[in-house]
Amino acid sequence: MLTGAQRLRQLLDDPDKIVVCPGVYDGLSARLALHEGFDALYMTGAGTSMSRIGMADLGLATLNDMKENAEMIANLNPHVPLIADADTGYGSAINVARTVALYARAGVAALHLEDQVVNKRCGYLKGKELVSKEEYLSRIRAAVTVRQQLQSDIVIIARTDALQSLGFEEALSRLKAAIEIGADVAFLEAIQTREQAAQVCKAFKATNTPVMYGMVQGTKSPRFTLQQAKEIGFKIIVYAAICLIPMCLGTKKALKKLKEEGDVEEADARITPRDMFDICGMQDLMRFDRLVTKG
Repeated sequence: MLTGAQRLRQLLDDPDKIVVCPGVYDGLSARLALHEGFDALYMTGAGTSMSRIGMADLGLATLNDMKENAEMIANLNPHVPLIADADTGYGSAINVARTVALYARAGVAALHLEDQVVNKRCGYLKGKELVSKEEYLSRIRAAVTVRQQLQSDIVIIARTDALQSLGFEEALSRLKAAIEIGADVAFLEAIQTREQAAQVCKAFKATNTPVMYGMVQGTKSPRFTLQQAKEIGFKIIVYAAICLIPMCLGTKKALKKLKEEGDVEEADARITPRDMFDICGMQDLMRFDRLVTKG
């Protein structure tokens, strides 16, 4: 049976495939995505920060917060690849190496590393500060080196946030340099226009380098259908907020009704606790329990 990383590489090698990754942030959102049969999942850093520590995505979630969440999600179904946010790698090149090793051992299929300062913020917020190109590449080099040492298949995704402050050409230059030293996938964060999307895909077409796109509702990044994204040239699409936004809206609505009217939505009866338990593997657990307690 293939590992998650091996399966992801197989998907990336398929010329007809575009890898669709719903953003998940906890066990239930991951179970729901698995229940719907997606080929891969994406662990959102913003979602992890908000759900795990109740804080905005301002670099407050630690390596342990992120790694433990990723490990739990990745092992709900180890054969479905998990792409996980690894922020800046959480320190110097040595810290990055440790981060990659921990993620790889946790069963994560791919991670992305960015060029913000360690005290980072969400990629869609203003005022991001970047490290130098040289420091960014040292992070990528550390990731690639430790992967080789571990003989791991984990996919290294080079992310840059340089578009906002340094412009498109510098952002592209950083991504190209990262790919040249061994990163597997290019990820330009917070693309603003369809033209930029097409340009970044075109820039990596000759080397057959997969390009990832982040689709986040409520931002300035253009929204593409899967067919449009495929025609532009993207290989991976992550929908970071696909679970977060409905959860926030639905939960807020239900809580507001309870607070103001002292009642719950009639629609709540459409799903029972048993339904939710089934989504979270109850039948498999019960079958296993019967198997081992027969005698």
